[in-house]
Amino acid sequence: MAEILPVDEAMDSALALLGAGDVVAIPTETVYGLAGDATNGEAVARIFEAKGRPRFNPLIAHVCDMEMAERIGRFDPLSRRLAEAFWPGPLTLVLPLREEAGIHPLVTAGLSTIALRMPRGFGGELIARLGRPLAAPSANSSGRISATTAQAVAADLGRRIRLVVDGGATPVGLESTIVKVEDGALHLLRPGGTAAGDIEAVTGTALARGATGVQAPGMLASHYAPRALLKLNVLVVNPGEALLAFGPHRVQGWKQAVAVKNLSETGDMREAAANLFAYMHELDRSGATTIAAEPVPAQGLGEAINDRLSRAAAPRDGPA
Repeated sequence: MAEILPVDEAMDSALALLGAGDVVAIPTETVYGLAGDATNGEAVARIFEAKGRPRFNPLIAHVCDMEMAERIGRFDPLSRRLAEAFWPGPLTLVLPLREEAGIHPLVTAGLSTIALRMPRGFGGELIARLGRPLAAPSANSSGRISATTAQAVAADLGRRIRLVVDGGATPVGLESTIVKVEDGALHLLRPGGTAAGDIEAVTGTALARGATGVQAPGMLASHYAPRALLKLNVLVVNPGEALLAFGPHRVQGWKQAVAVKNLSETGDMREAAANLFAYMHELDRSGATTIAAEPVPAQGLGEAINDRLSRAAAPRDGPA
């Protein structure tokens, strides 16, 4: 079973494992990540193996500063403006990959682009100490609910990895927003912890939606899924269902629910985003075979919350 160490005791152990080509679960401001040296093919393969992740699904490479980022991706002026405004933080930029970057091909899944992010806190310090970028998808079994606590990571991946670094509950609670600049236009590949409106305000450019194909992580139709079935935008809760609530007003039949978790009693989107995955985990453990989700407005971070909910509710191709 994985060892769980607090952030103030974990640095040396994490560096030793990463230096040996192993993987480590680490806290970031978004969700917990399963980190491995992005330049080491064995380490990257271990990430895919531990998660059960499809090899065609690319990974984000995490960097500690702009100097490291510049060695990996080619920045256009608009992408650079976004990096200056939002890094470190929950924004990932998809950029042309430099041939001399040294990133292992498994990270990009054969694409000519690279997804880059600069995390805050322990992750950024770890990368700086290691001196190499870290590939770090969410620390959970592929397609399942992302982990926002060390305990959630250990419950899911604890038998497949050796170390979980415990930084407490992640403050953002949603994966990063992913943006790609193409032909001078901004494309939103995945909504996330940086609201689209904030990006548009910085750039003065509207974000285009509707990207096709898997150009970046988190774009699979079925993703972030609980074991229970998830119903969206319910108006009635049936007996035996669990309820994922939002705001001060409840839908019809809510008292029949076997369990209720409210993302935010006051309708605060930041609070709702931070609670989303943890509450989905709790309701999934309630014994209910179905989780009914009340409507969440799509403004601000609500766009990212609804994206995660719709992917979690999508039809699944095979057994869980």
